[in-house]
Amino acid sequence: MEITAMSDPGISCSNCQACCCRLEVMLITETGVPERFIETDQWGGRTMARLDDGWCAALDRRTMSCSIYDKRPFICREFEMGGYECIEERAANEPAA
Repeated sequence: MEITAMSDPGISCSNCQACCCRLEVMLITETGVPERFIETDQWGGRTMARLDDGWCAALDRRTMSCSIYDKRPFICREFEMGGYECIEERAANEPAA
């Protein structure tokens, strides 16, 4: 069964507060991520650096968009706006009613 994203004009990166930028991102390919945004975990794996509050260090907090978009990691490139992972993260991060 193939899962496809629903075309919902209400879903865009500009209105979600970048909830995907709180996920751990392993660097599995070379995309040119600047070294200042890379950390090495306790097992020697390379990950995107995160700030003390859990947000990705490459996130521009003024615009809530990626400051290294053209050099973003492969996993970030695969995390499609409006895709099922995106929709799940949005739902998980919605404020309680």
